[in-house]
Amino acid sequence: MAAPAVEGVAVTALRSVLFRVRQAAERAGTQPKRVRVVAVSKTKPVSLIRQIYDAGHRCFGENYVQEFVQKAPQLPEDIEWHFIGHLQSNKVKTLLGGVPNLAFFEGVDNEKIANHLDRAVSSLGRNPLKIFVQVNTSGEPSKSGIDPSGCVRLAEHVKSHCPHLEFSGLMTIGMPDYTSTPENFRTLSKCRVEVCKALGMTEDQCELSMGMSGDYEQAIEMGSTNVRIGSTIFGPRDYSKKQPN
Repeated sequence: MAAPAVEGVAVTALRSVLFRVRQAAERAGTQPKRVRVVAVSKTKPVSLIRQIYDAGHRCFGENYVQEFVQKAPQLPEDIEWHFIGHLQSNKVKTLLGGVPNLAFFEGVDNEKIANHLDRAVSSLGRNPLKIFVQVNTSGEPSKSGIDPSGCVRLAEHVKSHCPHLEFSGLMTIGMPDYTSTPENFRTLSKCRVEVCKALGMTEDQCELSMGMSGDYEQAIEMGSTNVRIGSTIFGPRDYSKKQPN
């Protein structure tokens, strides 16, 4: 009897998150429908994801390739899947082949991974893959992401040399304790201004993926259009089965 109770809590938590997202969007003067909520389901069972799906949510994110390719085929094809984080180039075909309905890749942080993704999308004959360039806004050496000074060059590379990728915006992952949150968001916003100027895009055409469970409301108020919410919806995670990417 315990599992259904946990799943019910997750659906209730989702509704609370969606309500708070709407409120934050209204405070920011943004239409709530312009803010995408990615329910990050890493380490969580298919049964729990299905409960969130049955509640009407369609946008989910995963971080670990092997777990992702095992779970995705067990779930409906109309899910908009996001891959979030760093990926080794030798795992690209495994990911794209195993998740044909992958909609977004949140984590292009160098030209090599962009080129591998572009070739894999072409060889699989699938629709262009939307990507976010990942920017290391906190300056942590251990964190993936390109330095802010290189984001324009990488975005230009994707636009000019990767015809099977669709540059859709920028993303960042802040410090775990959220201490750098405001500055991270300001840095990413400045990067968007520079990228849009270089590529001849309007800011509305360049999304900002920033904000997680602890700071998503502030992120929306500072311009985020894509928030990644995991533990607030699904509860604490079990990382004992974590597999590297």
